[in-house]
Amino acid sequence: MKKGLVLEGGAMRGLFTAGVMDVLMENGITFDGIVGVSAGACFGCNYKSNQPGRAIRYNTRFAKDKRYCSVRSYIKTGDLYNAEFCYDTVPKELDIFDTEAFEKSPIEFFIVCTDIETGKPVYRRCTRADDNFLVWLRASASMPLASRIVETDGRKLLDGGISDSIPLRFMEKAGYERNLVILTQPRGYTKKQTRSLKLVRLALRKYPAAVKAVAERYKMYNGELRYVLSAEQEGRALVIAPDEKLPANHVEHDPDVMREVYRLGRKACTERLADIISFLGE
Repeated sequence: MKKGLVLEGGAMRGLFTAGVMDVLMENGITFDGIVGVSAGACFGCNYKSNQPGRAIRYNTRFAKDKRYCSVRSYIKTGDLYNAEFCYDTVPKELDIFDTEAFEKSPIEFFIVCTDIETGKPVYRRCTRADDNFLVWLRASASMPLASRIVETDGRKLLDGGISDSIPLRFMEKAGYERNLVILTQPRGYTKKQTRSLKLVRLALRKYPAAVKAVAERYKMYNGELRYVLSAEQEGRALVIAPDEKLPANHVEHDPDVMREVYRLGRKACTERLADIISFLGE
């Protein structure tokens, strides 16, 4: 039986996911595969490299650093989260990502992006932690309006959450029979259509399929959420979600808020640890 870990995005709400994952790693919980969307991919790669604590460490360290996330970065580069600093300087120099451990790990790791020419999700299996891997991570977390389009491997890509926010179906089709799903919104949450659709239409006017995907994302998301909860009722999935709306915004510069979101993730996982172990057959 293949065991999978499904990681929703949510920008800085993803530190809830980081808290959950750190408790799992500290308790030796193993998975055969992981799929991450946006922040779920950026933080989830630390599971395959076995680096608990890394996500909360570098996010709090650089929370107020203008090189990391700032209006200045957006004006200068077109990216609110500075691509060079976040996906080159930090993992290679300031909080080193363990590429050797990542590549030696038997865990399958998938990144979800959205192909803006088709409006469809793209699932990238990553076995090497090279520069191309970092580009795919950046693409998965490149939110419309806040980021430039990322071009790599003949594709034009943006945030994976546009087209597949909670990729449980993907993991099941890939043969993963038991999946732990980490959400960054509380149970009962319902997504509404984005209020920035007019701006998205303007920014992505050359890519009508992407505009359509953004416009209909709320329908896709709510349908996926219903599917996930149904899978949980049927015993194919186990869901870890915050009890209430998390205090972090998409962009968050307060380290104390980040630590609180992370703490809530650790708490949620600790309270369900026995259920997780039983569900996965650990």
